Amino acid sequence: MLVILVSFAFGFGLALSRIGLPPMVGFLVAGFVYNMVGLGKPEGLEFIADLGITLLLFSIGLKLDVRGLLKAEIWLSATAQMVLTTAFMCGVLLLGQKMFPVPLMDMSLQTLVVLGFALAFSSTVFAVKVLEEKGDLTAFYGRVAVGILIMQDLFAVLFLSASAGKLPSIWALSVLALPLLRPVLFRLLDIAGRGELFVLCGLFIALGVGAEGFALVGLKPDLGALVVGVLIASHPRASELSKALFSFKELMLVGFFLSIGMKGLPTWEMLIAALLLCLLLPIKTGIYHLIVNQFGLRARTSLFTSLSLANYSEFGLIVAAIAVGQGLLPSDWLLVMAMTISLSFAVSAPFSTNAESVYRRTLNWLCRFERSFCHPHDAPIDLGSVRAVVLGMGRIGSGAYDELEKIYGKEICGVEHAPERVDFNRSQGRKVILADACDTEFWLKLRKDIGLELVVLAMPNHQGNVYAVQQLRNLNFDCQVAAIARYPEEVEELAAIGVCAAYNMYEQAGAGLVRSAQAGCRLDTPRKKGAQDGR
Repeated sequence: MLVILVSFAFGFGLALSRIGLPPMVGFLVAGFVYNMVGLGKPEGLEFIADLGITLLLFSIGLKLDVRGLLKAEIWLSATAQMVLTTAFMCGVLLLGQKMFPVPLMDMSLQTLVVLGFALAFSSTVFAVKVLEEKGDLTAFYGRVAVGILIMQDLFAVLFLSASAGKLPSIWALSVLALPLLRPVLFRLLDIAGRGELFVLCGLFIALGVGAEGFALVGLKPDLGALVVGVLIASHPRASELSKALFSFKELMLVGFFLSIGMKGLPTWEMLIAALLLCLLLPIKTGIYHLIVNQFGLRARTSLFTSLSLANYSEFGLIVAAIAVGQGLLPSDWLLVMAMTISLSFAVSAPFSTNAESVYRRTLNWLCRFERSFCHPHDAPIDLGSVRAVVLGMGRIGSGAYDELEKIYGKEICGVEHAPERVDFNRSQGRKVILADACDTEFWLKLRKDIGLELVVLAMPNHQGNVYAVQQLRNLNFDCQVAAIARYPEEVEELAAIGVCAAYNMYEQAGAGLVRSAQAGCRLDTPRKKGAQDGR
């Protein structure tokens, strides 16, 4: 059964990825088809799915700035959205009861409120996956979207505790002492080395200390993984740990998407209900846009944030299961929620992936809703008079900047969309501005009369580099362009659109190492026999 399920997942994931949808949608379809042909669910699939969610929240915690949650655009937006969307969904469900007097809609007012609350949530799994694939998890709009989702997770914990009819153990107060464990956890990461022991150390911290520790005191295990991730986020190797767990987490999440599609066999009545609920997604997205727009976010940022959240959450299944268990909700609603979530992913995916195209087509209309002031982290900045620009100030971009500074002196500037990288580079004496080179607004407001001679594209997202080249050509900048790539086909694509120098970062690293060695020593001079023998 497991081999068949893996084959289904690979086949449908590959097929839907070829038509522009994320593989996760294919995994959902694979789960439905696997269930429809009457095959049994492999033992342990739910455990794998839960493990994937736990590791996902742990990885979010590793990248989370807790102070960011205290910002008004996060906590106030999340609270206002939950209230408005829940009220709207309850109103629609009440109207549905009047218009469609079918057994599926035979629910009490209390149940309608619970369903409305569940439909107000957006999927953390979906949003984070899409943001990771686009390389925008640390972009301003990505951080706003993830912050809102984390606030929703906190609301979920409160609801689950209340619906269970019990409060956490008195020992739950012990989680307040978790900061005392930070030196111990830091020491574990320091002595774990690299390789499999480092991965196991991360799993121990996420599952043993975080998830299991919270479960023992009556708190949600997933919340424990998130909290302990935040606790060690300031460790120098936190980013390395996130990357080390990436493939493991991705594989476990496949189980989660497959399990959603295996909740049962749907009927036409259930499918119609799911389709009608998906028709409400534009209004739910509009509520997000209306709220975040009030904090001075530009039209593009508000749209991108809203599109990242334009779906229903897997938390809806949990709420439905609780309501069914308490006899408040017909069991058919478990399948309705599963189909609604799956369809919302399929609807939301192309809009999230092609958000830039949506923005360009709706630019004039969206700008009408912009506030008179602009959020300080979202204000586009002019590059000024420079001769060379580096787009993307990670390790490669910083190295390129230092080399170019020897040639251009102070007439060079770096562009980076992650605030923490901007602060770091400025502390190193580099001239770097906070901006997003994948932002249409950035290019529209860029001065055309600057004497730009060279642009280095060092962004980790290949599509972002391609987009930057296209904008430079569309705006008729007469300058040389160099770019990095990870794969040979990316180098070919960059060369085809006019990049004068496209480098495969892995191949060039080896060549650079040899050149550095040749400059530092005489490789062609034989060493003395004693030295060769180690004497």
